[in-house]
Amino acid sequence: MKFKDKVLSIQSKPLISSGIEILQVNLGYKCNMTCKHCHIEGGPSRNQEMDRETVDTILRVIGENDISTIDITGGAPELNPHFRYLVVEARKRGCHVIVRTNLTIFYERGMENLPEFYNENSVDVVASLPYYIENDVDRVRGKGTFQKSIMALKKLNELGYANGSSDRKLNLVYNPPGAFLAPSQKTLEEDYRRELGARFSISFNNLYTFTNMPIGRFRDNLVRSKSLEKYTGRLMNTFNPGTLDALMCRFLISVGWDGGLYDCDFNQALGLNLHSDCPQHIKDFHYAILSQREITVGEHCYGCTAGQGSS
Repeated sequence: MKFKDKVLSIQSKPLISSGIEILQVNLGYKCNMTCKHCHIEGGPSRNQEMDRETVDTILRVIGENDISTIDITGGAPELNPHFRYLVVEARKRGCHVIVRTNLTIFYERGMENLPEFYNENSVDVVASLPYYIENDVDRVRGKGTFQKSIMALKKLNELGYANGSSDRKLNLVYNPPGAFLAPSQKTLEEDYRRELGARFSISFNNLYTFTNMPIGRFRDNLVRSKSLEKYTGRLMNTFNPGTLDALMCRFLISVGWDGGLYDCDFNQALGLNLHSDCPQHIKDFHYAILSQREITVGEHCYGCTAGQGSS
């Protein structure tokens, strides 16, 4: 059953936005890593990046509308030359800033003081750490990734993140290393907290588990292993109607690197635009229209509604 029809079998209307609390900004697809599960196929060779004019338009939109949070992502968003400018100016406007980082970016040339920059600007960090065992992480993300990630987390703790001495939040993200759903978020968080604490004296606020979407580089891997149909079937068969109210698309707008507007970062990767009656670019942002829009859905949306959900 198509996802849209599945939703209509549960409720009398399609998915509708419940407001815009978060502006999620994708600064570009360039990344210092080439992860197997990346839905936007980020990597060192990608040259798509948001320009200064679009960044300034985003800042204008934040200033003119009741948007409390900006969620900055990529690629590795820190590689965009306007990244720090966006963070500083958003904070000046009283906006809560979240940055999604892969942690290893701290060890690229010119990025060594990123932890201090985050701390000085009261940035909340959402850090990708696929697992708490070195071999599992390095197998998915490349040799040496785990040790760099541990050093980065230690540095953030030293600056006050998640150690009880400040209100700076450090949240971790888990992605399954293969074509299966994540285990219980609560149980896995307890495991991470125990292992990282005992072995490395690392603390964090929360762990979020995300489902790998059957798009981008992960879809290519599924096709090569002839497991795409099995995986998408698993997502459909574990559809959980209880996840619909908390889907991220219900309370955010995603801004692509070129300023295009989307219901989420996954739709952006697939080129699935907002409905035609909505503004399509950040320069035409209209809060009243966008906050009541019907959400564009596709079969990949089963990923966010499978099992315990992924939003």
